[in-house]
Amino acid sequence: MRLCAWYLYGEKHRGYALNPVANFHLQNGSELWRINWMGDSSPRGIGASCGLMVNYRYFLEDTARNSAAYLATKHIKASEQVLALVAQFQQNSKL
Repeated sequence: MRLCAWYLYGEKHRGYALNPVANFHLQNGSELWRINWMGDSSPRGIGASCGLMVNYRYFLEDTARNSAAYLATKHIKASEQVLALVAQFQQNSKL
């Protein structure tokens, strides 16, 4: 889950999220909300994402601000759960 959080939050292409689905939602003003262990336990989900599923949450009052921040400064709005996983990854990573 830590690696998934880093992939979605920290891996970039030209400053934007490397993952195309993450990039889509973030451009539209969502927040990287939650990473769910075994959120998709179907054979396809296991094969595509090891069963992990990500939730993006849209707070209507924040979407314009989040979108503008992402597009202008490449800042990704993320929940405390995701940021904690990112911090754990950074502490333990040899990358």
